[in-house]
Amino acid sequence: MPTLTSLQKEIDTIKTRNKKVELDKAWETSWTRKLVILILTYIVIVIFFFAANLENPFLNAIVPSIGFFLSTLTITIFKNWWIK
Repeated sequence: MPTLTSLQKEIDTIKTRNKKVELDKAWETSWTRKLVILILTYIVIVIFFFAANLENPFLNAIVPSIGFFLSTLTITIFKNWWIK
């Protein structure tokens, strides 16, 4: 039979895990994360465009970056629709 101390440790472990899960969920849905993805995507595309010797890499990288960013926004809409 579990002791009171072992049950309290188990409860504390569950509470700690729940806090971590809540923080992970908050990060996944945060605008900070979405903006970081947008900026990093833009940087990677600019680097690729420079490597490929394409014209106007800073300007031309905007469209695919925004497209990817918009796709991250619409995924939430489809996820909520799928859950319902």
